[in-house]
Amino acid sequence: MSKQLAASPFRSREERNREREEKREAVLLAAVRLFNARGYHAASLDDVAASLGVSKPTIYHYLGNKEQVLVECVNRGLEMLRAAADDAMQAQGSGFDRLRAFLCRYAEINMDDFGRCVIRTSEEVLSMDSATRFRARKREIDAAVRDLIAQGMADGSIAPVDVRFASFALAGALNWPARWHDPDGPLAPEEIAERLVDVVMGGLTPRA
Repeated sequence: MSKQLAASPFRSREERNREREEKREAVLLAAVRLFNARGYHAASLDDVAASLGVSKPTIYHYLGNKEQVLVECVNRGLEMLRAAADDAMQAQGSGFDRLRAFLCRYAEINMDDFGRCVIRTSEEVLSMDSATRFRARKREIDAAVRDLIAQGMADGSIAPVDVRFASFALAGALNWPARWHDPDGPLAPEEIAERLVDVVMGGLTPRA
C-alpha cells in the first residue's frame, strides 16, 4: 500500500497571493480612513502602521510612499465612480431615470471611505503628474454626467438646461455628504442619497 502524503505545511502560491492581497487591502483601508479623519498632511504612515500594529516598512512594502498610498486611495474611489457611470450609460430607461440612478450611486460612493477620499483630496498635495491624472479622471466622471443630462434632454425626460452648469450644480450638491455625513448617524447612505437626489433633480423635471 502506498503511504498517504502528509499535508504540506507550506502555503501554495495562490494562498500566498491571497494573503498578500488581504494585507494590502487592510493597509489601504487603514490609510484612507486616517486620511479622511485627519487630512493628508496630518496623517502619517507611522500612524497607519501603528493602527495595524505593523512597522512603517510594511506600508512601503505593500503600497509605497505616502503619496503613492494616497493616489491608490483616490484611484479606488474614481474607479467606483467610473463603474457607476458606465452602468448608468448601459441601463434601460429614460435619460432622467439613468441620471437619477447614477447620482444616487454617486452620492453613496462619496459617503464611502474611498469616494470620500476623492472629494477631500486637494490637487495641491499631489505631484504634477499625479494631479494631472487626477484631474483627467475626474473630468471623465463630469463628462458622463453631462452625457446623461444631454440624453435626457434629447428624449424629453429632462427640461432644457445649460448642461455644463447643471453638471456643476449636481456635483457640488452631491459632493458635500463626503464632508458632513456621519457613518454612525441615524440615516443610511442609501437613504441620504435618495433624498438628496430627489431634491437636486427637481429642477431638471420638464414643466407642463
